[in-house]
Amino acid sequence: MTSQTFFFFFIPILSIILLSVNLILAPHNPYEEKDSAFECGFHSFLGQNRSEFSISFFIFALLFLLFDLEILLVYPYVVSSYVNGVFGLVIMLIFFIVLTLGFAFELGKNALVIDSRQMRITNTTH
Repeated sequence: MTSQTFFFFFIPILSIILLSVNLILAPHNPYEEKDSAFECGFHSFLGQNRSEFSISFFIFALLFLLFDLEILLVYPYVVSSYVNGVFGLVIMLIFFIVLTLGFAFELGKNALVIDSRQMRITNTTH
């Protein structure tokens, strides 16, 4: 049996097993609000519309995209590392240094700190 034939049989069997384990062990407690459609025109949940939204969430999303694209840009180097030689290695090191410096700059500016409303302690009994 070749490896390709093995995977043609193994992958569907593994996916069926994992899906059935999920159906058996996952909690099922649907309620009306959970099963309802949430589309434009429907009323939003109480307190979720037009509330302030922290810019930190967008910064996290941009960082995720940046480092996700980093993996995409590093992959061709890894595949052809024997052909690239020292020049390719130096270019990749410069790329990683620039990314690391940018990340350290954001950490230094506390751009990744999210002020949560849940973490604020409001003690009015002073």
